[in-house]
Amino acid sequence: MKKHLPNAITCMNLFCGCLAVYFSFHGNMVLAAYLVGLAAVLDFMDGMLARLLKAYSEIGKQLDSLADMVSFGVVPGVLMFHLIQASLEGQSSFLGLSPTVFPFFGFLITIFSALRLAKFNIDTRQTTSFIGMPTPACTIFVSSLPLILANDGFGVSEIILNPFLLTFLTALLSYLLVAEIPLFALKFKNLTWKDNSVRFVFVIMAAVLAAVFQFVAIPFIIALYILLSIIKPSYS
Repeated sequence: MKKHLPNAITCMNLFCGCLAVYFSFHGNMVLAAYLVGLAAVLDFMDGMLARLLKAYSEIGKQLDSLADMVSFGVVPGVLMFHLIQASLEGQSSFLGLSPTVFPFFGFLITIFSALRLAKFNIDTRQTTSFIGMPTPACTIFVSSLPLILANDGFGVSEIILNPFLLTFLTALLSYLLVAEIPLFALKFKNLTWKDNSVRFVFVIMAAVLAAVFQFVAIPFIIALYILLSIIKPSYS
């Protein structure tokens, strides 16, 4: 029975992703964003539980990837679709395309998420770190935007709902998903500063940003994660 627990949690991750898609298309992107957060927690838990119970299996590996494709592949594309759609409200065209057509550009993130997950499954270099942005990080970035819009205490709604910015972010995130950029994983083998300095710095700075700027901090925390990985590429 114990060996099935990680897979059960993975299925809960998948269910959260399905619900997020449903609520996104029914006008509740905020609830969808919270479901993404829950899916990310479950995604972390299934791997941790599999290690604790030594319940590794090939089906578990494949199931995890398929669940991630929905929760961290389809969902960010759907959210970006709706964000671009909202940014084009009232416009007759954008970059020569109809405002009913251009929002589908957001699904570029879904396509590159699939490429990212396929590469991860066959890349033996990504056992203790990552090459390219992990799909959960990309999805958390995108899902933070509706949360910022719903709790905009800093007056940044007009900046976020700019179709040029959203188009740029879609292209940038899609590139980062498959870029040959080494990124550290938040896996602590021990608690020594020498072996985990970049992780400690990231956690401390992320906590400070979150405490001060709340939801607005999330995109900057993801950007900090990438920046620290580039600045300090040598880590265990």
